Amino acid sequence: MEWIVDTHAHYDDEAFDGDRKELLSGLRSHGIGTVVNIGASMASCRTTLALAAEYPFIYAAVGVHPNETGELSEGDMDWLKAAAKEKKTVAIGEIGLDYYWDEPDREIQKKWFVRQLELAKETGLPVVIHSRDAAKDTLDIMKSEHHGETGGVIHCFSYGVEIAKEYLDMGYYLGIGGVLTFKNAKKLKEVAEYAPLSRLVLETDCPYLAPVPDRGKRNSSLELPYVVKALAEIRGITPEEVIRATAENARKLYRLPEERYGNEAGKPEADH
Repeated sequence: MEWIVDTHAHYDDEAFDGDRKELLSGLRSHGIGTVVNIGASMASCRTTLALAAEYPFIYAAVGVHPNETGELSEGDMDWLKAAAKEKKTVAIGEIGLDYYWDEPDREIQKKWFVRQLELAKETGLPVVIHSRDAAKDTLDIMKSEHHGETGGVIHCFSYGVEIAKEYLDMGYYLGIGGVLTFKNAKKLKEVAEYAPLSRLVLETDCPYLAPVPDRGKRNSSLELPYVVKALAEIRGITPEEVIRATAENARKLYRLPEERYGNEAGKPEADH
């Protein structure tokens, strides 16, 4: 059996407070093999690490979302650097620029984006990039400050083929989620057809961005088969081929050790 990998989730979000344990404990029985939970604030980095410690199939990314950078300090960077060395931390993220909300000030967003890209280089970890309504500035910074140096993924990719090509040429992966099933997602569907299958990974961004037919509801990894189906139809391949390829891509992106990857039934490894 091929296991689906959710490369970007927020299971520490309060949306899951009512049934988190039940939901996570049932993922394996629905074909979800591995989840990477993503930090977005200093607080959520801590809760993300706690989830990764509790569940053998969950890994962690630590980083601060652009809209949460207003109060950051170098002391926070020291903490993140230490957190990056935890055994189950596999990436720095999510980091980047968000001009949709446009807060804090763009220069503050840029400062901490660059600083966290430096953190990725210091720790050798791949990056998880958030970019919303900030195509040019994100790309310019990625070219000048990272340029594929430690690898990474452009999460919830939302731009066109031209920008996709720039990131693909630098060696980044593109994160594809529920938006692919939306009727108005013309650009993303073009990118999903254009990009090499070897550069695409599946993600939910749950609890956000549930796919059709559950758009607007709480998202979870259980919704990923809808994204798999949509991607398979666009590529003209089977859902099994999509799952196999994207799982392998996720393993390469996050450098998940072979012997731990897809661990049967979520059994704790000996070193936990």
